[in-house]
Amino acid sequence: MSGAEALAKRLAEDQLEMLGAFAPDAVDGLPDWVASVVLIGPAEPGFWPHLTAQPEWQDGAPDPVDRWSRRVIGRLACDLEGKAYFPFGGPPYHPFQRWALRTGRMWQSPVRLLVHSSQGLMVSFRGALALREGIELPPLAQPCADCAAPCLSACPAGALTEAGYDVPACHAFLDRAEGQPCLEGGCLVRRACPVSQGYARLGEQSAYHMRRFHPGGPSAR
Repeated sequence: MSGAEALAKRLAEDQLEMLGAFAPDAVDGLPDWVASVVLIGPAEPGFWPHLTAQPEWQDGAPDPVDRWSRRVIGRLACDLEGKAYFPFGGPPYHPFQRWALRTGRMWQSPVRLLVHSSQGLMVSFRGALALREGIELPPLAQPCADCAAPCLSACPAGALTEAGYDVPACHAFLDRAEGQPCLEGGCLVRRACPVSQGYARLGEQSAYHMRRFHPGGPSAR
């Protein structure tokens, strides 16, 4: 079994998968012993039921998803004599977007969000593993190349377009009744991506993250 296969098997035990990997160089500022960086994210179907059954979700303490990520990915890093990095806990923050673009499996979409070869605009990271072993994942085809780009016209608030992301306009829209579909099922732009539509992410997971992003809104009052 190759190193990539063994790691994939370990991650699958916690409903996680390798989203991409790259070999760092001097500009990344990582320790000299690091041969590869592997970006880790949810594996669907099944991630959300698995996570919500874990102690971190059940104990009622804040930040259950991040605490679970630290425990699971941190333990794996220790087992592999590597180091875990996370997209939360800053500032400063680790450059997950730049790392993602290095993998050949994620790109900047027409609306400037990251798009993944199999998760589309639903791609998200729970952490990254810096490993002593080189992990190679072959590059894949960019899914936007032959796409009509429905993401460009999907935002009802006009907040997320090829011009960039107008965060205040997004929050203002989510404060209105018309923003409920985004709050309850996830960002309509992310959902418009054809690749996202084939990715089995549950609406309740998207709703959780939307409420973390925007704690207000009509139904929260």
